[in-house]
Amino acid sequence: MTEIPRGAVARTARLASLPLGLAGRAALGLGKRVTGMAADVVSADVQRRTAEHLFSVLGQLKGGAMKMGQALSVFEAALPEELAGPYRAALTKLQEAAPPLPAASVHKVLSESLGVDWREMFKEFDDKPAAAASIGQVHRAVWSDGRAVAVKVQYPGAGEALRSDLNQLARFAGLFKAIQPGLDVKPLVAEIRDRVTEELDYELEARSQTAFAAAFADDPDIFVPPVLASSPRVLVTEWVDGTPLSTIIAEGSEEDRNRAGYLMALLHFSAPARAELLHADPHPGNYRLLPDGRLGVLDFGAVARLPGGHPDIIGRLTRFALAGDADEVLAGLRQEGFIKGDAKVDAAAVLGYIRPMLDPLAEDEFQFTRAWLRSEATRLANPKSPAYALSRQLNLPPSYMLVHRVTLGSIGVLCQLEARAGYRQILIDWLPGFAEPVAKKPRRRKS
Repeated sequence: MTEIPRGAVARTARLASLPLGLAGRAALGLGKRVTGMAADVVSADVQRRTAEHLFSVLGQLKGGAMKMGQALSVFEAALPEELAGPYRAALTKLQEAAPPLPAASVHKVLSESLGVDWREMFKEFDDKPAAAASIGQVHRAVWSDGRAVAVKVQYPGAGEALRSDLNQLARFAGLFKAIQPGLDVKPLVAEIRDRVTEELDYELEARSQTAFAAAFADDPDIFVPPVLASSPRVLVTEWVDGTPLSTIIAEGSEEDRNRAGYLMALLHFSAPARAELLHADPHPGNYRLLPDGRLGVLDFGAVARLPGGHPDIIGRLTRFALAGDADEVLAGLRQEGFIKGDAKVDAAAVLGYIRPMLDPLAEDEFQFTRAWLRSEATRLANPKSPAYALSRQLNLPPSYMLVHRVTLGSIGVLCQLEARAGYRQILIDWLPGFAEPVAKKPRRRKS
């Protein structure tokens, strides 16, 4: 393969093979029609082959197809364990690797982006990619000054591929329900589409990464590699050695899992205050636990810009909910547009809907688990649940869409890590409005 297949017809045919393949395997293995729900696919062999097919097709197509697979791999922690197993290994591969481009295609992009003498910028350049992602792959090299560097090269045709995929993926909702029962992929596709232009521009990514690196310079907990060079399709940064979070999830010690979870939460809540930016691509392939205990953060193609940091209304409403102040919570949600129009909702019911989600902040320490996430997913997605009925009257304002997705994605990773940490203190330190306001002492009158 010299570049991403670009044509909408060709890419649609590949994507269409996913649900067709799933149906065919289910018919062969079970002798009955697949209804679109994974619970009906009970054969372990069918599930394993479906996962392998999913990785193969989404990985080869790269672009938006692979990006959707990466998003789903984060949320596998919400699946029932008996269904998650056959998919977990194949989906998690999407967080760290994909079928690579040949060296000739890589060299062509480097020559067009950095000049025909691009090799003079490096003492060494490894033609074999060290990692691959949805729109580019990373090569290890040695910069002219001797520093180890990561060279991210955008796949030829990535822009066309993304647009083609995102126009087609929503048509195959049944396939994604086979992996994530109850998942509505259309809002996820729409949100990813909104960020396509930014992620395709590596110079914009370089500016975002530079801002993060400056905000976290010499930080004892977070490391952001500095940018050395950039062009619209090539990005050169310092290399980061460390253990990928996907490895820590699979086989890490309890200490490393807890440390990684704590640092992910710290990054999530401190970056808006320090850089006025939020790292908006929380899948394990973008993080490394460094030998010195810091969290190395990669890939700044997707960021949320938060001038002034997190809105303090988020912290205040969280504090009110934990204190059981239903009227304040309802009033704040109406003010921010979370309650649709003049919808008549009961304040106590709204508090009952929100409060279980805040359990991680009600204690000095909390352990995220897959079981906790599955329980919450069931409570919110079960049509017979009061929470499900209430959710139909709630609204997610567009200005909160990206922050909401990033928060959910981060929680998914914390549950994969099963990380225990003092998350409440992180919010006290970094989320405006969350800490109890300090009462001002009255001034003494002069006698």
